[in-house]
Amino acid sequence: MTMASSQELPRFTDAESFRAFRADPAQWLPIALDIARSHGLDAGAPHVFATGTNLVISLGDKLILKIFPPLLRAQFVSERGSLAQLKGRLDLPIPEIVAEGTRDGWPYLVITRLTGTLGSEVWPHLPEEQKERLLRQIGATIASVQRVPLGPLANIEPRWGDLMRAQMQGCKARHTRLGLAPKFLEGLDDLLRDAEQLIPMDAPPVFLVGEYIPENFLLARDDGQWSLTGVFDFGDVMAGWRDYDLLGPSAFMAAGRPGRVKSLLEGFGYAKLDTTLKRRLMALMLLHRASDLNSHICIEGWQEQAADLVELQELIWAG
Repeated sequence: MTMASSQELPRFTDAESFRAFRADPAQWLPIALDIARSHGLDAGAPHVFATGTNLVISLGDKLILKIFPPLLRAQFVSERGSLAQLKGRLDLPIPEIVAEGTRDGWPYLVITRLTGTLGSEVWPHLPEEQKERLLRQIGATIASVQRVPLGPLANIEPRWGDLMRAQMQGCKARHTRLGLAPKFLEGLDDLLRDAEQLIPMDAPPVFLVGEYIPENFLLARDDGQWSLTGVFDFGDVMAGWRDYDLLGPSAFMAAGRPGRVKSLLEGFGYAKLDTTLKRRLMALMLLHRASDLNSHICIEGWQEQAADLVELQELIWAG
């Protein structure tokens, strides 16, 4: 019996102690390598990914092992279900499941590693026309994912209507706690009232990834042009109203530039950007599961440029 196989993955009841454990790979890497060997996989040159939510290592340059703590089991269910449901249904590469199992109550997946350069490494340095081109591709990718039938993922929790109603109830308290400026907080009641009309609660739900952000894209350059070559990380997938997935690229990538906003929306299939759409997107941005305007809006000086939420929606979705 090897030393590694006698080690056990611990039980955590809170996210904080799990994060401390994840930050110290010496505590869990031997177990991860033992899992890899138990599937007959090469554990010779592992690389630990320091960022991310779960325990993640690469096994050589072809495979990734993701181990999910029991308290994040929902992410395993989401990732596993999404990769199975999307397999063979997109033009863009996504990881494929090679092996799966459970160790000490921790579920894990071995998936293929996609090729390309991480979007977050390239995005900041791209010229404007390339950014617009990529945002058009991202809009089109979101739309193509949303055309895939949900299958078993139609039953994934939380249900859209339940999530939105819970987020509406907690919205003011959340953004007060996160330090949103009073001038924006003042408009919340009006916005939430509008949101009940603007956000379809019972429309047929579509595949929502929730995190179309540069960290989850792979890009490649061909003849000087950068293109989207892969999407990964399906741990937050749910079913709901389609506009929700425009929020990540709007906040992190479009940065209030009219050309970028237009490219994203046209790629997605929206021909015009009217006040109703802006208002709905503003409401959804405040109701997103990970909503935190102070850390997520990538527009220089936006706090000073907008006097209230109406001016803010005009700033974010300019054009």
